[in-house]
Amino acid sequence: MDKEYYCPKCHGYVKVGDFIILVAKNKSKTSGLLLLHPEVGNYSSIKHRHFEIDDKEVLEIHCPLCHVNLASDFDDNLSHLILVEDNKTFDIYFSRIVGEQSTYLVDGQTVTASGIHSDRYTYFKMSDKFKQYLKK
Repeated sequence: MDKEYYCPKCHGYVKVGDFIILVAKNKSKTSGLLLLHPEVGNYSSIKHRHFEIDDKEVLEIHCPLCHVNLASDFDDNLSHLILVEDNKTFDIYFSRIVGEQSTYLVDGQTVTASGIHSDRYTYFKMSDKFKQYLKK
């Protein structure tokens, strides 16, 4: 199963090899590369040992290509990427709070939630309110 992740703004591919590569900015406004596992529900990541981030810190997440902030349009705590898997396109939203495990895979009709903290964003379950954000 081949998965490709790309920026919703520039459509540049952000998955290289076995990692999604993003730019993160911590509360001190220091930037560093953040490598995320591409499997939905796998919350392992890699960063440089000198790039300091604290548990529960809210990171700014940016595209490494166009540098746009990847914050979602409807919740400041989530970031947004596009996933293409098996010729299907999904919006993928994931928490930008360090240690919070919340990911949502949206295909326009259904939402698949992953992570032990996914119940924190209950509007994904409230379809009428959320429909305005789904791709048409």
